Amino acid sequence: MVSPPHEAMHRIFQHDPGLFSRVSRFLGVDIPAPVKATALPTDLTEANPVERRVDTLLRLETADQGSYLLAVEAQGKKHPDKPASWAYYTAYLWTKYRLPTALLVVCQDHATATWAQQPVSCGPPQLPTLTVQPLVAGPHNMPVITDPEEARADLVLASLAAITHAAEPDVDAILKALSTALRDAPEDVAKPLVEFTAQGLAKRPAKNLWRNLVAVDLSFYKSYLAEEVRDEVRAAVRDEVRNEVRDEVRDEVRDEVRDEVRDEVRGEVRDEARAESRAEDILLILEQRGLGISEDVRSRITHCTDPELLRHWLARAVTVPKAEEVFEDA
Repeated sequence: MVSPPHEAMHRIFQHDPGLFSRVSRFLGVDIPAPVKATALPTDLTEANPVERRVDTLLRLETADQGSYLLAVEAQGKKHPDKPASWAYYTAYLWTKYRLPTALLVVCQDHATATWAQQPVSCGPPQLPTLTVQPLVAGPHNMPVITDPEEARADLVLASLAAITHAAEPDVDAILKALSTALRDAPEDVAKPLVEFTAQGLAKRPAKNLWRNLVAVDLSFYKSYLAEEVRDEVRAAVRDEVRNEVRDEVRDEVRDEVRDEVRDEVRGEVRDEARAESRAEDILLILEQRGLGISEDVRSRITHCTDPELLRHWLARAVTVPKAEEVFEDA
């Protein structure tokens, strides 16, 4: 799956093709500014079904040096297969378009940048044949733009600086300068750069700072970053509401159960009271008739909860000669 930083590191050159010429001075070369730029298909697949795609491909035309192709690759980590792929890209593009082809690799960490800029040859040591050595933009050579005026002079370059320094300590200062500069920019200029920067920061701690910095800009509330924040807030609020609703439902059910149980207990207590009263009546009749009542007889009568049985015993208590005979025929 393609990550947001990967997309930001190459799509920013589609957004502003002239960025490459402005970046080139930090890479130790002097590339003239283009007078025209055309985005080309990134599919480099041949007739044989081996799919190959470069991240971004631009045709840049200059006033003095003619046209050339710029392939931009976003590289998040070292990968042993990449130099061979880059060699294929440049050779294929040169063959297909018959134009000089430049390769720019954009990284976000020093180790990947150091690895990517090493020359790799496809032939034996004594016969290099084809050597690939891309230009590499990363935290080792991209400017640390912490002055809002400098950021305002080239907003796209400032955004790329923030993206390539996303994991560096300087990123907070870069983001503060960029957000200050963007406040004066038109929405159609600021909005894509807000989103490119957010994508490039991915889930790093600096992204929270970026959210807070751009939240004062009204265009933020229409952007992808705002939607992402809304989704997170919506999830948190949903959890809160779910807990509130659960508590409400629990209270409602508890009230309903309490009413049902109260009715059940009221009936049980009523039956128990009737049984106790009937047991007392049986004992009273036996005592009034002068019959001796043993502890076993008294216990059996007082512990009985069957209303029909107690009624039967009550009727017999009027005529039986002995208290023990109350239980006969029961």
